[in-house]
Amino acid sequence: MKYRTEIAFRKESLKKLLHNIIENEEAIIKALYDDFKKPAFEAVLTETNYVISDLKETIKNIDSWVKPKKVFASLLNFPSSDYIYSEPYGNVLILSPWNYPFQLALCPLVAAVAAGNRVTLKPSELTPNTSNIISKIITETFAVKDVVVVTGDATIAQELLNQRWDYIFFTGSVAVGKIVAKAAAENLTPVTLELGGKSPCIVDETANLELSARRIVWGKIINAGQTCVAPDYILVHYKMKATFVKLLIQEIEKALGTNPEESPDFARIINLKNWQRQLRLLENQTILFGGQSNKETLYLAPTLLDEPKMDSLVMKEEIFGPVLPILSYESKSDIEKIISSFEKPLSLYLFSQNKSFIDEVLQKYSFGGGCINDTVIHLANNRLPFGGVGNSGMGAYHGKLSFDIFSHKKAIVKKGTWLDLQMRYAPYKDKLKTIQKVLKWL
Repeated sequence: MKYRTEIAFRKESLKKLLHNIIENEEAIIKALYDDFKKPAFEAVLTETNYVISDLKETIKNIDSWVKPKKVFASLLNFPSSDYIYSEPYGNVLILSPWNYPFQLALCPLVAAVAAGNRVTLKPSELTPNTSNIISKIITETFAVKDVVVVTGDATIAQELLNQRWDYIFFTGSVAVGKIVAKAAAENLTPVTLELGGKSPCIVDETANLELSARRIVWGKIINAGQTCVAPDYILVHYKMKATFVKLLIQEIEKALGTNPEESPDFARIINLKNWQRQLRLLENQTILFGGQSNKETLYLAPTLLDEPKMDSLVMKEEIFGPVLPILSYESKSDIEKIISSFEKPLSLYLFSQNKSFIDEVLQKYSFGGGCINDTVIHLANNRLPFGGVGNSGMGAYHGKLSFDIFSHKKAIVKKGTWLDLQMRYAPYKDKLKTIQKVLKWL
C-alpha cells in the first residue's frame, strides 16, 4: 500500500506541475523574450512544449517505469526469482544553464521527481525573468521539503556544490563541468554532465546543397547559435564551397531578411560578457557575410567566416553564438585531421548521399549523437539518448533514460526455500571436479 501511495503522490505532483506550466505558458514565453528576446515560436518549440510533452510521457509511463523488472534468473541460484528495483537516490542537485533556461531546468526535475527524489534546483542567474517564473511555478506545485528552487550567482552554486548530495545533474560548459565533477568526487557522488564542444558539420560532394544549407542555417540561428548541439563549424568539399557559401547566405536572408537585426525571429546574445566574447572570435578573421553588431541590444548578425586558422580563437573554443566558420577539405584525411584535433564533440552532422561514406564517418568518429542530412533534430526523439562522451559530457537522458539516471538500480534475488543444494557449502572435499563440470555445462 505504501508503494502504491508513493507512486500516486509522484504522479499527482507531476500532474499539478503540468497544469501550472500550461496555466503560465504565456508568462514563460514573455520571460524568455525579456531575458534575451527569444522568439515565441522558439520558446514554444524548444522550451514549453518540450517540457509539457516530457511531463505527459512521464505521467503516462511512471507506473511501468517504477515497477520492479523481472529478469531471467541464474541456474546457479535455482530456485530463485530475480528482479531489478528502481529506488530514488535521495537528495538531488540540478544546476541548469541559461541558454534553454526553462527546458533544461524542468526536464531533469521532472525525471528526478518521477524517480522519487527530493530536488534542489539552481537555475541560471543570467536569465532572471525565467528563473523567477520557474520559482513561482515550483513554489505553487511542491512543498519545500520535496522541491526547492535556489536562486543566485556562481557563489551560491559553489556553496551548493560544497554540500553533500546523493546525485548531481549539471548542464553547462566544460570548464564548469570539471568544477562540478571535482566537487562530486569529494563525496563519491554520481553525476551527469551535459556539456558541449565543437560539433562539426560535414558537407560532401554528393549532398543536396540547397537543402543542406537550409537545415544548417536553421540549426545555427535557433537561439542565436547559443545551443550546445548547434553546428560549430562547416567542413565542405572544396569543389562545392563557393556555391555552398552563396546558398548559406541565401538561406539566412530567406529566414531573417536582409537585416536580421530587424527580424522578430532572431534572439540576442545573453549578456555583455558573452557578446564581447563573440566579437573577439571575429578578430583577424575574413568575414564572408554578417559581422554587424549592436552593443546596446547585444545583437550579433549571423556571421560566416572563411577558412580560419586552426590555432585562432574561433577554432580553439566552442563558439556558442551565431558565428559559423567554413573550412574546405579535399580528402577524407583532411576531415580526419581537423575533427581529430578537437575533443570528442557533443554532436556531429553529415550531409551526404554516399552510404559507404556515411557508414565510415559513423564508425570512425566518437561523438554524443547527431544527424545525417539534418541538424539538431535528434533531440526531438525522447527514445534516443541525449548526452556527450569524453569532454562533451557523461551520462545520457531523455524519455525513460531520464527516469533511469535518477534511479539506483537495486538487484534483488528472491531465493526459494523448498530446495537447498549442498554443493556450494564447505567442506569442499571431493566437490571440485563436479562443480567444474557443472559450470562448464552452464
